[in-house]
Amino acid sequence: MRLNQVTVPCIDYAGSVAFYKALGLIQIVDSPPRYARFECPAGDGGEPATFSLHHVEGWSGCDEPLIYFEVEDLDSEFERLRNAGLVFKSAPQDQSWNWREAYLKDPAGNRICLYQAGVNRRFPPWRIQEN
Repeated sequence: MRLNQVTVPCIDYAGSVAFYKALGLIQIVDSPPRYARFECPAGDGGEPATFSLHHVEGWSGCDEPLIYFEVEDLDSEFERLRNAGLVFKSAPQDQSWNWREAYLKDPAGNRICLYQAGVNRRFPPWRIQEN
């Protein structure tokens, strides 16, 4: 099984598309003002996952679900995006689970975490061992 895509609500189509393009996603479907789909840059050599926006009326945002995007160098990406005008809720911080994370919200209020985990994403020291 492979996760194919996540779809999040948007209220400002153009603003949300610009936001996710700034993060580095590649837009592959453009159906304004209702729907956009992006490919995540392929970082592991497999087929890239996709990410979609779907326009909704009356959405006020929420903290859950939380969408995680892994980047190779979080500190550099944080500076690049801040210089591009994106506003972060928190600067990169080391977490007790061996990830480095920074948080921001998209134009619709969906919470986004940019993180750097390396091998700890799939192989943390506490990973359950196969029998």
